[in-house]
Amino acid sequence: MLRCLVQEHPKQWEDVLGKAEFAFNAMPNRSTGKAPFTVVYTKAPNLVVDVIVLPKCKSSSATNFTEDYSKLLDDVRQQIIRSNQRYKAVVDAHRRPCNFQVGDLVMVRLRRERFPPGAYSKLAKRKIGPVPIVAKINDNAYRVELPSGCNTSSTFNVTDIWPYHSTYEAPITLSSSESSSSEAGED
Repeated sequence: MLRCLVQEHPKQWEDVLGKAEFAFNAMPNRSTGKAPFTVVYTKAPNLVVDVIVLPKCKSSSATNFTEDYSKLLDDVRQQIIRSNQRYKAVVDAHRRPCNFQVGDLVMVRLRRERFPPGAYSKLAKRKIGPVPIVAKINDNAYRVELPSGCNTSSTFNVTDIWPYHSTYEAPITLSSSESSSSEAGED
């Protein structure tokens, strides 16, 4: 936070320390949902933009300023809402619906992050499969049955899962490696 506040004047960090502390204590915490200031003092701190806490005064210039500033804040809020709706529409246009059932055959993408350092190869296959879905964790995550050689988590986000479409018309059945080897030995 200090690096962002001092920018090109790093030796002046002491000048912005108070602002940084106030900003940190006034922002809601992700875990508690409340700002540290609110937890300690049972109310949110008064900020410059909080014109609601100003008492009704008889000065027409102060009243006009307050009304204009309140209108400006409302306009900004409405603009942010419209902007977020546009962003959502753009993202939703590229989103693909992915609903799989347990037992469906899918192809999964193995990203570089899934491998230990030095084990990833640029020339390795990007997708492996077909592999069956073993469990649905939620609409966004599925657990698949990976081959025994894969030393990575078997849980995948839907962005890394594609439905498998066979090039053959015959139904595909997966069998364990033991039954495959015993069938091959009988022939």
